Amino acid sequence: MDDVVIGAAAAVVAAGLLVWGVVRGRRRGASSAGAPPSEIVSAPDRPGRGLRQALDGTRRKLREQVDAALGRRGSVDAVYEALEEALIGADVGARTSATLLEQLRTRVGRETAGEGLRTELRADILELVKGGGAIAPAAKPWVILVTGVNGVGKTTTIGKLAAAHRDAGRKVLIVAADTFRAAAIDQLAVWAERSGADIVRHGPGADPSAVAYDGMRAALARGADVVLVDTAGRLHTRGPLMEELRKVRRTIEREVPGAPQECLLVVDATTGQNALNQARAFVEAAGVTGVVVTKLDGTARGGIVVAIRAELGLPVRYVGVGEGVRDLREFDAQEFVAGLLGEDGES
Repeated sequence: MDDVVIGAAAAVVAAGLLVWGVVRGRRRGASSAGAPPSEIVSAPDRPGRGLRQALDGTRRKLREQVDAALGRRGSVDAVYEALEEALIGADVGARTSATLLEQLRTRVGRETAGEGLRTELRADILELVKGGGAIAPAAKPWVILVTGVNGVGKTTTIGKLAAAHRDAGRKVLIVAADTFRAAAIDQLAVWAERSGADIVRHGPGADPSAVAYDGMRAALARGADVVLVDTAGRLHTRGPLMEELRKVRRTIEREVPGAPQECLLVVDATTGQNALNQARAFVEAAGVTGVVVTKLDGTARGGIVVAIRAELGLPVRYVGVGEGVRDLREFDAQEFVAGLLGEDGES
């Protein structure tokens, strides 16, 4: 009788261990595949955040410092020095800040002060950053190559762009050419399913150029309106990665004449001036035509947008202002400057 009881108990324990192993294995599998980002499963009708709201932290800090600078007693030079410190503190960068203030000195002289100087500074920054925003597709297929280092939100940006183009009634194809990260491929597959886009994918470790080739052939065969090509995002200082990007670009150019029509570089606003270093490397390798600045709501130093435009001459196409699917916003220069420095007469 004891043997029967012991045997039954052992069977129960074994069954319990089996169930625990299956659950644990499933959890491991979900983790290795990369959990879908929160924005994929967010409510589709949730309103997106505004650019001005995303810049609240930057505006409060910068306005406080600018107010302090304009209220300084003493020489005009002291006011300009304090303004320069405020701009550098907002990640506008030393070179761009110096240029902006030199322009002010040249144009308004040494007489304008207070709100007049703020108004002139606002106008100069607006003149500098204008010309950005999204470009409407003007060819079929309209191929967008998306680059950037790992961790900046590149995969998420592609998913949000796919959703936006699908909302506009366009047929979208995603090409998962970042074959070095299985999680990136799986996340793009989730985005494709959620947004109604097609996807071309190979297994992890496949040749990115081969994926790009199949993607271009599929785009032509399926009549895609917009093609979003993901690329590897290892460190931008790695020479082999840059050569891989060049190969992917050459493959696209060969299969679809005139493509890629756009090459977007995704940078993380919270990395500050390091984003400029990343951008310079990618501009040379991939022929970047525009920038997407993500996580703008996560920093109080949103002036990096000004530095990118001034030092690289690249227009900002989109900005990420939150985690929701609608929180990738087309860049608007007027809204950005109002978010950065406030409106005229705003207290």
